[in-house]
Amino acid sequence: MDAQNPGHGVNADVLHERRHLVNLAFRMLGTFADAEDAVQETYARWYRLPEKEREAISNPAAWLTTVASRVCLDALTSARARRELYVGEWLPEPVPEQSGDPLERVTLDDTVSTALLIVLDSLTPAERVAFVLHDVFAMPFTDIAEVVGRSADACRQLATSARRRIRERRPEPVARENHDAVVRAFADACRSGDLATLAAILDPDVVLRSDGGGFVSAARNPVVGASNVGRFLLGIVAKQPDLDVEESQTADGTVLTFWRDGRIRGVVTLRVAGDTVADVWIMMNPEKLSLWR
Repeated sequence: MDAQNPGHGVNADVLHERRHLVNLAFRMLGTFADAEDAVQETYARWYRLPEKEREAISNPAAWLTTVASRVCLDALTSARARRELYVGEWLPEPVPEQSGDPLERVTLDDTVSTALLIVLDSLTPAERVAFVLHDVFAMPFTDIAEVVGRSADACRQLATSARRRIRERRPEPVARENHDAVVRAFADACRSGDLATLAAILDPDVVLRSDGGGFVSAARNPVVGASNVGRFLLGIVAKQPDLDVEESQTADGTVLTFWRDGRIRGVVTLRVAGDTVADVWIMMNPEKLSLWR
């Protein structure tokens, strides 16, 4: 049964948990569509319970969180196999400052930044679930054990391992003002059409990844090096001169959005290191741009 139209006898408090569940599922799965699916499945399981069993649950919010976490754990496990069939590079979904219905809106903070979500994607499913539940949502390890199916001590070790890997792989953030200034300089350099101007803003070892998901043309493999990345970007600008470029805000700070005929075509997120661009992430998969429409 659809969670938004569950029929009579609905506990309003249960439906009010929807935004919390969406936020939890998004941090675990990295796309809004997958998060929505997980939340829908969670509510479906709630409404499939016999009425007496639902009434016997003393803390429905905790029950929903536990079930949603289990659904996400299963989804993360199966996602590893699906990624092998994914066309080209896979990137997490960029979330705009205002997105969707208030009951489903993803709360913007550092835990939904592209840089962190990419690192989270490198963790094992159990590590990611333990880290998100404990470090982001402050769930005790005794409750996490019920989700993961391991002891509380084992879950504590999972979270510790996840933190260590995040520290090792997560880039140091820069001040928002510095980040945004570099983004604007990057945009001006792309508009200039001059490779030397653009390359000067790019780190010598810059890496560009673009996610088209097989729906639109995108680089199938990472593009590495200032010269190669610069040529790739200027090629996009030259081939699509009718694109309108705007600034938008996400948890990563200022990003660049591409529009044509009033429709979103892509989101460019940059990781800034010092005064140069170290990573370029281009989201063009239309299935991951639904929040921008």
